[in-house]
Amino acid sequence: MLLVLCVDLDDDLGRKTDFDTPVIGRDNVEAAAVSLATADPEDSDVNVMFEGVHLADRIEDETVEVAVVTGTDGGDIAANRAVGDEVDEVLASLSTSEEIQAVIVTDGAQDESVIPVIRSRVPIDGVRRVVVRQAQDLESMYYTIKQVLDDPETRGTILVPLGILLLIYPLAILSDMFGLPGAAVFGVTSGLLGLYVLGRGLGVERVLDRAAEKARNSLYAGRVTLITYVVAAALLVIGGVRGAETLKAVETTTNGPMSPLKVLAALVNGAVTWFTAAGVTTSLGQITDEYLADRFRWRYLNAPFYVLAIAVVLHAVSAFFLDEVPLTYLAVMLTAGTLLGLTSTLAFAIAESRQSGRVEPS
Repeated sequence: MLLVLCVDLDDDLGRKTDFDTPVIGRDNVEAAAVSLATADPEDSDVNVMFEGVHLADRIEDETVEVAVVTGTDGGDIAANRAVGDEVDEVLASLSTSEEIQAVIVTDGAQDESVIPVIRSRVPIDGVRRVVVRQAQDLESMYYTIKQVLDDPETRGTILVPLGILLLIYPLAILSDMFGLPGAAVFGVTSGLLGLYVLGRGLGVERVLDRAAEKARNSLYAGRVTLITYVVAAALLVIGGVRGAETLKAVETTTNGPMSPLKVLAALVNGAVTWFTAAGVTTSLGQITDEYLADRFRWRYLNAPFYVLAIAVVLHAVSAFFLDEVPLTYLAVMLTAGTLLGLTSTLAFAIAESRQSGRVEPS
């Protein structure tokens, strides 16, 4: 028996029609192809299914069965596994004692990535890739370009780098008019192009879109963390500046070069107060939002106390390495920071356990 398998790796049939997969039988596959063509006439999987029916009709010297197997949207490992499961279902439905050979019908290299999965279940006689013939005239070329440019993903991938490249020459003219070196223009434009390509490759635009969507939802929902994050960012900037100023002040009072440990201690000593304020601000904002959303837990209150405990330790250690405090002060502050963290942990753990064990009156 020859089994003609039409592969739809991204499950266009299941997503765009009401057909359940796998689809088994010539008439059922033809009906599925007509249904998909009605839902989306431009889908190439329509041609795959019609080609499967065409192959089944042409072979007369042996028993032929045609089936459509689909994966999942995305075309990854999960899609290959889904195709393998549907092939198993197709093979189980064939009531025959004959040896089964398969012919795979696909519309491109992406769908053909599933061939090893199918080969592990049934011998493969061949692979038929369906390529739609189109007229190579001006109208066809115009339509193809129009379809490509209408796709937002393609526009971002092709037009943005092309636009940056086309800007090189006018920017070079402008730089020449203002007396700027032309090499700087080429460096800036190539840098922009490189950053764009790198961002597209790493998916940075998706991360930025999610961050913008999260910020917009926080703004509309009135979340306190949106304000506290802005305040914390300002405090972090101020802390960085204060750290640099402290380092500069220590350098003026130090004879000779400073060791890396002392440089780090100066930066931490100047910035730790502001960084602590930023940490406490963000933690309090998060605690407030959790309380307003009825998700508050007593252990959440540990966050600001942990921040304070860490700040006490860092400030004492940095001051000690800057020779501003004696060893006894360092020992006392280390002990205080440890006790602060332990005390807050035990106190809020006890409070939470008592709250969870409290029986509400009926």
